[in-house]
Amino acid sequence: MTHSDFEDLWRSTAPQVLAALLRRYGAAQLDLCEDAVQEALLAAHQQWPAEGAPADAKGWLLTVARRRLIDRIRSEHQRREREHVYADAWRPLAEPETAHTDDSVQMLRLCCHPALSVPAQVALTLRAVGALSTAQIARAYLLPEATIAQRISRAKARIRAAGAAFPEPSDADDRLDAVLSVLSVMFTEGHTATEGPEVGDVRLSDEAIRLARMLHRERPGDVEAAGLLALMLLTDARRAARTGPRGELIPLDEQDRTRWDRDLIAEGTGILDAALAAGRHGPYAIQAAIAALHDDAPSTETTDWPQILALYRLLELETGNAVATVNRAVAQAMVHGPESGLAVVDGISDPRVRGDRRRIASVRAHLLERAGRHDEAIAEYLEAARATLSIPERDYLRARAARLRR
Repeated sequence: MTHSDFEDLWRSTAPQVLAALLRRYGAAQLDLCEDAVQEALLAAHQQWPAEGAPADAKGWLLTVARRRLIDRIRSEHQRREREHVYADAWRPLAEPETAHTDDSVQMLRLCCHPALSVPAQVALTLRAVGALSTAQIARAYLLPEATIAQRISRAKARIRAAGAAFPEPSDADDRLDAVLSVLSVMFTEGHTATEGPEVGDVRLSDEAIRLARMLHRERPGDVEAAGLLALMLLTDARRAARTGPRGELIPLDEQDRTRWDRDLIAEGTGILDAALAAGRHGPYAIQAAIAALHDDAPSTETTDWPQILALYRLLELETGNAVATVNRAVAQAMVHGPESGLAVVDGISDPRVRGDRRRIASVRAHLLERAGRHDEAIAEYLEAARATLSIPERDYLRARAARLRR
């Protein structure tokens, strides 16, 4: 079994095994369940290369994880009380309906525990189901890593205090916003990795799309579930054109658009059109509409920038999110000139966004270059390069600065 196979197993199967354990043993055992799943994955990594992967990989992992969990429960200080509660734990494992049901979306909903605030629900679920690091989650929300670590720790404690069960959602809309946020962050980190040697993490973005498809099948009439899936598909359609032969980052305006996946674009546009036909919209549907306008244009110059600018203004009204304002600045520059776009960026007051030097400096550098203010642009490109942990992004920003010097 290759390293790539283990990555796929970790992304898609481990959350389902964790869901089965939590459903059986309750939220009070969240930490122990997570540890048991990790130990099962380690056992697979050690045994399968020599012995071969089992036909039912998920059932094997569930069996091993449950045995590891039982061992841990038995070794706890209150052994007798816990053995009484879990006396039936030695029943045959990996029942067909447990081992083979893909309840990944249900796991997302369950982890979004009603005892938690939405930010805590999202942070905990991104760790448990999305397998994102604390640092990745922190960068997604422009918060210190210590803040996210504390949020996750308190969330686990709050769940333990609330009892040993994960309450089922009260209805189809219950916890939906948190689930959509989790999937959005997963896809964004997969599409544009915030650290490391690769432009993106394809397995993570693929897993986010898979889960979004499942959610859309469950909720075909929900505009935002459809909008998020459409946004993912329309964005992922450009994947092949985003990198060069050496893995270098290629920005949108320099991409070979003949390499964009027209089937994905057609699928995403169809999903979006059907959703908007209901006459409603939300933040994900608006972002999908922006992505569709980019995908529909044969070049940067022929892109419908006035419509994109109008959609970004609508997105700002919907979300109050200053990140949308940063993105609007680029559209503003394309319609009204780079100095107008710079005024938008420089007018942002949100301290979290202003503190994101990677984002702010890279946008300012782009707009300063378009304005012909090359010395200032070089300084901003280099500032953005120092602020990023993504090697392809760092190399791209440095290359832009070097090109301006020449």
